[in-house]
Amino acid sequence: MDTLFSLRVFREVVRQGSFTRAAAKLGISTAMTSKHVSHLEKHIRAKLLQRNSRSLHLTEAGAEYYRRCTEALETLDTAAERAAGGADIPQGQLRITMPMWFANAHFCGHLAEYRRRHPQVTLDLILDNRKADLVAEGIDLALRVSTDDLPPGLIVRPLCGIRFFLTAAPAYLAARGTPAAPQEAARHDFVLPSYVDMGSVRITRGGESFTLAPPAPIRADNTLMVRKMVLAGCGLGYLPEWTVRRDLESGRLVRLLPDWHILTATLYAVYPDRAFLSAKVRSFIDFLCRQTKTDGEAV
Repeated sequence: MDTLFSLRVFREVVRQGSFTRAAAKLGISTAMTSKHVSHLEKHIRAKLLQRNSRSLHLTEAGAEYYRRCTEALETLDTAAERAAGGADIPQGQLRITMPMWFANAHFCGHLAEYRRRHPQVTLDLILDNRKADLVAEGIDLALRVSTDDLPPGLIVRPLCGIRFFLTAAPAYLAARGTPAAPQEAARHDFVLPSYVDMGSVRITRGGESFTLAPPAPIRADNTLMVRKMVLAGCGLGYLPEWTVRRDLESGRLVRLLPDWHILTATLYAVYPDRAFLSAKVRSFIDFLCRQTKTDGEAV
């Protein structure tokens, strides 16, 4: 028999003071109600109720068991209510892993707006270029940027395309000249990321294409470091629009070959299971999907 349900039957019998009334309340037969109580007594090897045709009373062991049983069932009921509420109302801690370069003013503005809309959700942000094991590490959601399809076994939702621009610092261009064509850019020094292969990038304009495979005297495993080195005048660099938008607006960086399409990578929301998706995860994905419509290219 279902011992948990037997506990609920026992609690109801005590509350109603009657097997018959408890049975009616639970929607089972009186005989089944008696079987559930007998099942508990056999399970704990103690008499819980003294009963005859007119009344029933808790034994000493039964009174203590009823108190503990009631506390346990109330704890379980509260936990179930809170868990069910988490499926309807965004609340609780949301653990998200994302690339390190998401530590930029533009994306942080999105996070701040999400918190304003959903103050019951707390954010635990994990910035890492590696692809974390979401299940093993207890992570609710991953934000991943890729130009290729992601591996199977995960639920993947594309959000938007993030454009990469070819940029350089004004001081570098003043010293080395501003490339007006891809062939000229290919002769310049580049600062490239080391965690992804960007040593050869095909750029396009209309029906034209050109493969940039420039020298890269500096590589870094952090896009934010690549940006800093480009700002310092160390060379040209491919950088996500989100990280350089303010630099371009202020003139700290210059966008090169603006008529050419350099690179667009897709931003994905990745999570381990579609079943019983919590409100906090669902609300964050839906929020990002709306916010990023104007951030990049449609996917």
